[in-house]
Amino acid sequence: MADEMAALAVHEGLAHGMMAWRRAVVDPSQKTMQEWLSVVAMIWLQSVAGTNANFPAYSSQLKQILSISQVQLNNLAFASDAGKLLGWFSGLAAVYLPLWLVLLIGTSLGLVGYGVQYLFVAGRVASLSYPAVFLLTALAGNSICWINTACYVVAIRSFPLHRQVVVGLTTSYQGLSASVYTDIVDTAFNRRGGVAGARAYLLLSSVVPMATSLVTAPFVRDANAGAGRKAQGGFMILFMITIATGVYAVVSSMGSVSGWLPAVNNAMGMGILLAVPAVVPLAEGLKHFVALAQKRVHDAVSLEENGEHSRDKSELKLEAHRRVGNQEEEVIVVAPCEEMAINIGAREELGVGAMVRRVEFWLYFFVYLLGATIGLVFLNNLGQIAESRGCSNAPSLVALSSSFGFFGRLIPSLFDCLLARRKYMVARPASIAGLMAPMVGAYFLLLSPAMAALYTSTAVIGICTGAITSIAVATTTELFGTENFSVNHNIVVANIPIGSFVFGYAAALLYRRRSPGGSEKCMGTECYGTTFIIWGCLCLLGTVLALVLYARTRKFYSRV
Repeated sequence: MADEMAALAVHEGLAHGMMAWRRAVVDPSQKTMQEWLSVVAMIWLQSVAGTNANFPAYSSQLKQILSISQVQLNNLAFASDAGKLLGWFSGLAAVYLPLWLVLLIGTSLGLVGYGVQYLFVAGRVASLSYPAVFLLTALAGNSICWINTACYVVAIRSFPLHRQVVVGLTTSYQGLSASVYTDIVDTAFNRRGGVAGARAYLLLSSVVPMATSLVTAPFVRDANAGAGRKAQGGFMILFMITIATGVYAVVSSMGSVSGWLPAVNNAMGMGILLAVPAVVPLAEGLKHFVALAQKRVHDAVSLEENGEHSRDKSELKLEAHRRVGNQEEEVIVVAPCEEMAINIGAREELGVGAMVRRVEFWLYFFVYLLGATIGLVFLNNLGQIAESRGCSNAPSLVALSSSFGFFGRLIPSLFDCLLARRKYMVARPASIAGLMAPMVGAYFLLLSPAMAALYTSTAVIGICTGAITSIAVATTTELFGTENFSVNHNIVVANIPIGSFVFGYAAALLYRRRSPGGSEKCMGTECYGTTFIIWGCLCLLGTVLALVLYARTRKFYSRV
């Protein structure tokens, strides 16, 4: 009898142990916590991933250090984008390698690319040829593709019900990268300009992404798409935090504010706002442990009350609980902003070969080229544009464009969520066309010599470029499917280095032609006047192509 009682006790212990293990492995609460942790990891990664946005802040100093021409400097700006031509390597890696390894490979490339340049500028490397600097810049630019690919794949695989919301939220923080780095430079190095400023930006661009990836790598993984239940509340909290962060970045980047606000206080404020999103997974974890503790207390009380004679009944209840538990884990309550993602789906699943044979791909490719890519070329040349117009505070202007780019990346997700409540959506190509129209006006506004025109146009181009970049991720999945997204989207964004070279090189040639006596320095609005007219006309053509793409895909979006 004693042996039977002992065996029964062991059986009960094993049953409870297996149940606890099962809850720990597949508990929806724990899944949800893991997903929120991955969102926070993506936010932190994206906030430091936009290292190429730092280039305008130190491009003039780099030009002096290397003793290069404006055309050669423009080629370095192109090199940063040229790394995207090999971005499809990161897409293939994401198919076969763990995402944390993809992330670490990317940040290692950036560590080498920016790190060697820093050693040269700091005098630790005796000499570095211009071709070597070009290749290092391209290597650093390619590193961003690896970080972005890891984040995009996590968002699409782990959050299929609300991938646009996650992509918009997380990638919006990349628009803050210039502001984040500027705050660190002001605080830790006490100056932005000159050779010291260039050294500071290069050092931070090499070290900060690597350090961030080491911290976040454990959370950059596929969470098996368990999200859905009560996710809307968490996203609304993140939206509010994100908007507050963007407002703070815009206000603190204004010259009138940054002049009296101490740099240390400014950096501390930004750091706190970047840390606040971690509250969401912490709250989920606290709820999980409280619920688990309550469950254990309930199980202990039930066992004590029922005694060993109710073992058979308890086993029946346990089986019933397992069945109910399984059903609960399979039920996903879809919030309003999640229904839209489910209903849109994909137009068709295409590989690279089939995709490039579609007319829609080439329309989309040139729309991106004449819209977001020209906007990125403008932002890459913002330092030289500001200098030619007599603006002495180029880093603040770059930080302002970064902050508005942040809002641009965020707005599409916010609108998706709000419009989904009314069971309504705007087709992605139509949204892109609507965003490119203000950019046309902004380029022509730059023909005015007024400083207000420069700031206004920079804000408009920044916000529209950021929005198109964010929308493009969802557009690629909807037009060409999710199965080959990591490669397909890297093929689409290959237009960026192409446009960067063509449009940037033409701008540099026109800049030199306007320089007095063939010198390398031009002052006045005429330096880039012809360039702005050309960019405005090309952007207008891109708007027309976006409308053509909308007409060809309208039937697909009308079925949503």
